Amino acid sequence: MNQSFHGVWFTEQASVAGTTYHMAVGIRFDGELDRHALGEACAAVIARHPALSSAVAVDRDLPRLVPAAEKVTLTDAPFSEARLREEIARRYDLGRGPLARFTLLRESDTRHLLLVTAHHLVFDGTSKEILVNDLAAAYGGAALEPLAEAAPSPSDVESAKAYWAGRWAAPGEVVLPELVRTPVAAEPGATVELTLPGVAVDGLTRFEVVLGAVHVLLARYGNTGLPVTIGLSTRSEQTTDHIGLHVTELPVTVAAATGGFRDYALGLRSRLRELYRHRAVPLAQVVGGLRVAPALTPISVGYRRRGPAPAFPGVTASVEWSLFGGGARNALHLQIVDGDDGLAVSLQHSPDAIPTAAVARIGEHLRTVLAAVADDHDVDVATMPIMPPAELDTVLRRWNDTAREQRGTVPELFAAQVRHRPHDVAVVDGDHRLTYAELDAASAELAARLPGPGALIAVRLPRGWKAVVAMLAVMRSGGAYVPVDPAYPPARQELILADARPALVIDGLGALPEPQPVTEGIGEAAYVMYTSGSTGRPKGVVVPHGALANLLLGMAETLGSGPDDRWLGLTSLSFDISGLELFLPLVTGGRLVIAGSTGALDGRALTALIGREGVTHVQATPSGWQVLLDAGFDGRATITALAGGEVLPLDLARQVRARVARLHNVYGPTETTIWSTTDELPAEPSAVTIGRPIANTQAYVVDADGRPLPIGVWGELRIGGHGVASGYLRRPDLTEERFQDNPFAAGRLYRTGDRCRWAADGRIVYGGRTDGQVKVRGHRVELEEIETRLREHPGVAQAAVALRGGELAAYVVARGTAPDGAELRRHLAETLPAAMVPTRWSTLAQLPVSPNGKLDRAALPEPAPSRAPAAETGAAGEADELVAVLRGIWQEVLAIDDIGVDEDLFDLGGHSLTITRINVRIMQQLGREVPLEVFFDTPTIAEIAHHLREHGLPEHGLRERA
Repeated sequence: MNQSFHGVWFTEQASVAGTTYHMAVGIRFDGELDRHALGEACAAVIARHPALSSAVAVDRDLPRLVPAAEKVTLTDAPFSEARLREEIARRYDLGRGPLARFTLLRESDTRHLLLVTAHHLVFDGTSKEILVNDLAAAYGGAALEPLAEAAPSPSDVESAKAYWAGRWAAPGEVVLPELVRTPVAAEPGATVELTLPGVAVDGLTRFEVVLGAVHVLLARYGNTGLPVTIGLSTRSEQTTDHIGLHVTELPVTVAAATGGFRDYALGLRSRLRELYRHRAVPLAQVVGGLRVAPALTPISVGYRRRGPAPAFPGVTASVEWSLFGGGARNALHLQIVDGDDGLAVSLQHSPDAIPTAAVARIGEHLRTVLAAVADDHDVDVATMPIMPPAELDTVLRRWNDTAREQRGTVPELFAAQVRHRPHDVAVVDGDHRLTYAELDAASAELAARLPGPGALIAVRLPRGWKAVVAMLAVMRSGGAYVPVDPAYPPARQELILADARPALVIDGLGALPEPQPVTEGIGEAAYVMYTSGSTGRPKGVVVPHGALANLLLGMAETLGSGPDDRWLGLTSLSFDISGLELFLPLVTGGRLVIAGSTGALDGRALTALIGREGVTHVQATPSGWQVLLDAGFDGRATITALAGGEVLPLDLARQVRARVARLHNVYGPTETTIWSTTDELPAEPSAVTIGRPIANTQAYVVDADGRPLPIGVWGELRIGGHGVASGYLRRPDLTEERFQDNPFAAGRLYRTGDRCRWAADGRIVYGGRTDGQVKVRGHRVELEEIETRLREHPGVAQAAVALRGGELAAYVVARGTAPDGAELRRHLAETLPAAMVPTRWSTLAQLPVSPNGKLDRAALPEPAPSRAPAAETGAAGEADELVAVLRGIWQEVLAIDDIGVDEDLFDLGGHSLTITRINVRIMQQLGREVPLEVFFDTPTIAEIAHHLREHGLPEHGLRERA
């Protein structure tokens, strides 16, 4: 048997194949079918191709075909779709056989379906054609001559090893629309069937055109570098007419989408021709450690060119070449049958891993690509359309139809509320209460003492009524405020002030220092909010009045906020989301209830304050909500809750939602003014998204070149609309890098650096960062800034920081004696806020780097890993009787004289056949069988010995067998 046969058998033994190896072909007959002649024809085909009536026996560790215990005969049954599916999915007893079945399903006296099902061990795509042609010939009265036995084809294993040594890399992340996960074993499947037009391109085969179109589509999804398996025939001249398994699957890497289509497909052709030279050797035979699975890669393609169906005398016959076996072999398998009437495409998948509706859209994307190629054979693959017009219109316009008529600034909107309700309480801060009239008077008095329009004024006050007065005063004077948290380390405060260069710093509401002259106006800005910077220098985001007012009025519409509502002021003024909870109640006639600096950290005090003051709206980070829940917050039926600033875990969302009237998950960068999208979660949420754009806001999910991506495909989120900030204060270079003109509508876009995708219902799913920025307890943190500060310590040569379990973990390479974590913590605390100081520390000999020499953050180890027990080595290993038996088996099978107990089986040249042989010998000598997956997870002698002991191999039994 060939190596492909062994690979299929081995996968079946691992119980991961499901029904993916069940192959089927159907012949529909219309007319007066000669049932006797058909039975004779089936018998003749079975006699000519003994593989169909075979079973599998294991001889000297190797599987081989032997005659089945029973003959294959033609059986009859009434037709139904359920019976059809049942026959295809019916399991095979490989050891007993037979490995093929012939069933005639009767629909009526003049309509029948001959269903031939066979296991892939004895059948492939070409076998279907051979079988149908032989059946037609025999039905027409021709005698089928016996076939000569084919000799095994030679294969150059060493050449294949050398070829794949520098080319094979395990598949990384797979990007398909709405893909939830990549199956690692066969699963119950579904298929989407469609017919696509065949496209002829000069200089390319039809196969190269359609495979090129598939690769272009996958590259545009974001799969550059992903290996995609294709089925390649291994038939020789001797096996041309034989039914059997004469195909192998080998991977072809997806190239980046650049150049014209013809050149792209020609490049694919050259890679295919390299594969052809090594197709006789399956990859599993030359690459160690490949996990047993029915598919080599997450995406695979099968292609067959079909001629017209042969004639069956006296009846009209049509062939159904691609009857689905019912199993999903991987994330997506594209089975393509190329016939005279176009491309019959079957998109096979697991609905639990990727929604069938998303797979249907993949089919339409492929149709769009082929149509573009038909129009222009040299179309630019980087810019060619991949979405049909309706889907493109949906993601660009329909889901961004958020236009609202909104006018005014915070001072103007606040003034209107003062006129309507001057004596209503506006602010509660402990025992201190201010009415709208009192707040208006206090802010007007302070505004009169400020420099005036265009001035940048720092407000360095703790959260409280004085800070509210100061911020309102700055805005009504025509200036822009810069919040500086007095709780920040002094060095951090000085960094912000040095960069902002404010005309004045407000530390209180009494006498003010003489302001600096205003040498440059701040324009229409309402405030400048400082965020972490990747160079170690914080950057100031300039937010205009219109953007702030749009946020407040848009959220008022979304949430509902009016005179009867009371908002909790909980957030640090240097965290931009504080703007919503401070100003939204004041521009809608409600009441602001401020939690003091100490109370904001005390869950019990907050819970009491919420109840005492009748708070109706609470905004907090998920970390903040966890504090409330831990303090016993049992909720109020009137509360509208907002969670934002970091990822909201589903379990926490369920806990919060169960305690409040409404829960909104909100999302937005500082650069697009606090919140840009919102999602109201149902009573029992099953998922958490960041929702849809708020009023006058547009959201676009695009690729690295700014082109819109289809529904469900991961890309970068870019945000446009009224909320987009003016840019970074005195940082034109950074502003140009992160802000751009909107190519889809009027205005500008902000590049968030957030990885997102559209859900099918128009909500946005958040998938983390595309760069080194993370959220820690709601605070936006640039990892590179922390790394810059760490490298300033004299004892640190290199540094890296990563998010692990929601906490920052620091990794340092020491210069000389390594400083301890406490010392490094103190060093960072001098310049960084507490949220930016790592809590976990590790010292490494060197930092992991990617092939291009950059820090490979994903490869950083878990901090302070627990050490596994050391494997037995040296004398102890030699004295261990079980280890000695296993070492003897390893040495015999691998033909290596001396093997250490900790050496990796696959590093020693092992593969699936090796495992089979080792397992047979373990069973013979020790009476135990090791599950195949254990060899992949723990591929050393010491680990297999540990597994056997853990699963009940007694020492006395070992001695008896010895």
